[in-house]
Amino acid sequence: MASLPVEVVYGLYFGVLTGLVPAAVAWLLGFGFRYVTGVTVPGLAVVVLSVAIAGASGGLMALADPTITQSESQVRLTVALLVVLMGSLYAHNRGDAFANDIPRKMSLRKLTERSLSTDVVELVGGRGQVSVTVTGEVGDIEGYPPVPLDIRTGIRNGEWTFPADIPLVELESRFADRLQNEFDLAAVEVRLDERARATVTAAAPVGGLSKRLPAGKRAVSVTALVPTGLAQGDDVVVVTDGGTVSATVAGVDSVAEVPSEPDDDDDDADAPKAAPRAPTAVGGEGRVTLAVDRGQVEPLLTSDVERFVVTSRGVRREFELVSLLRRAGKRFSRLSVRSESPLDGVTLGEAGVRDAYGVAVLAVRHGGNWTIAPRGDQAVSAGDTLYAVGSRTDLTGFEEAVA
Repeated sequence: MASLPVEVVYGLYFGVLTGLVPAAVAWLLGFGFRYVTGVTVPGLAVVVLSVAIAGASGGLMALADPTITQSESQVRLTVALLVVLMGSLYAHNRGDAFANDIPRKMSLRKLTERSLSTDVVELVGGRGQVSVTVTGEVGDIEGYPPVPLDIRTGIRNGEWTFPADIPLVELESRFADRLQNEFDLAAVEVRLDERARATVTAAAPVGGLSKRLPAGKRAVSVTALVPTGLAQGDDVVVVTDGGTVSATVAGVDSVAEVPSEPDDDDDDADAPKAAPRAPTAVGGEGRVTLAVDRGQVEPLLTSDVERFVVTSRGVRREFELVSLLRRAGKRFSRLSVRSESPLDGVTLGEAGVRDAYGVAVLAVRHGGNWTIAPRGDQAVSAGDTLYAVGSRTDLTGFEEAVA
């Protein structure tokens, strides 16, 4: 009969050999059951299953080498059984703990999600804010006309700030939407790194005059005595020797770009200048492009212009409303509804936008159609465009929640 220490060593050896498979099964069982159901497998079930698997493994090993289990005492088998039970219970406990630590819902987007470095985040009003810097030259998208130099300069030298608590993928999408809206670009591609440095590729606006023509209208250029200050969008009456034609100005020939005045609180001489206003005519003899009905094109081209009169539009109530809201400290924001946001797949009334976020939705583009002053039954889904008004703080919170 072998000595007790030798029997213990044999038992440890035999227990490790037969306990590997039960321990792996116990870990998988503990992890899978806890991850799926949130409940821990009872320890007694783990013990019974481990002993059964170890017995089967030991039996197969004994068939191959009968000397493994040959012993005049039960020390070897007892030690082996203890090793199997301890290893299985420990593996079950580790699997259960691992399932409790990892998130229940995982997606490819979360696994590959990038975030901004904390070094570039600035605290403004208690909220994180990041300034995006465009590095390098603005590239051209293949298949589109090249971007004009003034637009490239505006993109590269602009100041672009966004909330810092959004993923880089969402930040790239917001930056691309903002560039496309401000510069009327046909397409924009943006790539950001962790330090908020952007690489921009853009496509020049496609179409000029044709985009400004309303449906059913035709563009006609005439020579006339143009009043000073005439600009695109003005309503005019053209008196010819063949009759009178009502039209809308689509463009002026001799123009002067009048820059908008800086804000009163902007004392920084190095601050970027505001965008210029719409071009206006300097006055005198010049050519004007008009948008007219199809039936009025030939009479206008075959007649001489005798008088060119600008008609009054009166008071624009929408402009008064905008001025009133701005004086009250309100701001406007254009945003796109993201997938799985609180507004995706519900109506404005169900979402309770005014009560929940303190903002009002002025317009919704849903299914390709705009709805002005939408009611509570207006449906909203991912990809829709909203115009909202509210305080700066409320708008920021609204954008973070739904955009």
